[in-house]
Amino acid sequence: MRAPIGDFDDARPAIECPDLLPAPVLAALRAWAGPVPVEQVLFVDTDPEKADTAVFVATYGADLDRTSANCVVVAGKRGGETTLAAAVVPATARLDVNGAVRRHLGARKASFAPMDTAVESSGMEYGGITPIGLPAGWPLLVDAAAADLPWVLIGSGNRRGKIILPGKALGALPGTTVVEGLGVPRS
Repeated sequence: MRAPIGDFDDARPAIECPDLLPAPVLAALRAWAGPVPVEQVLFVDTDPEKADTAVFVATYGADLDRTSANCVVVAGKRGGETTLAAAVVPATARLDVNGAVRRHLGARKASFAPMDTAVESSGMEYGGITPIGLPAGWPLLVDAAAADLPWVLIGSGNRRGKIILPGKALGALPGTTVVEGLGVPRS
């Protein structure tokens, strides 16, 4: 099947790609209860060597700079306690960590989680972390602009491959809060 966005030759329902997905992502797809059928959550195979945004867009389609979103693991700290969370923003925006994220986590300080912490805690590869299959109890903040996209390209949990799904499915993932202005335009 042809992907609804990008120049991908082969898009398959992600649920049919168990050997290409990490265990937490596959488990979340098997338990899928979102507003769209799980078959609309698509997997497209991509070259991990072409993951840099500019190279990725040049290789897989110019529209992807407007339809891609990044999932970032953040750490909020308050009173000696650290809360891990994830945030999804359009690829054209940068995450407002010290403003919107900090406020929504009720944290005194918020920052990007260290790479080792993000990878170990999520069970996913760095550079491929996805909001699908995050640990239970993690807050998930999704920028309203990403949730409003007809189709959005996100990580698959691995550096190889991406997931394409309707934006409204992002806003319905477990633990999600849709936030206006979570991402701010890159300068």
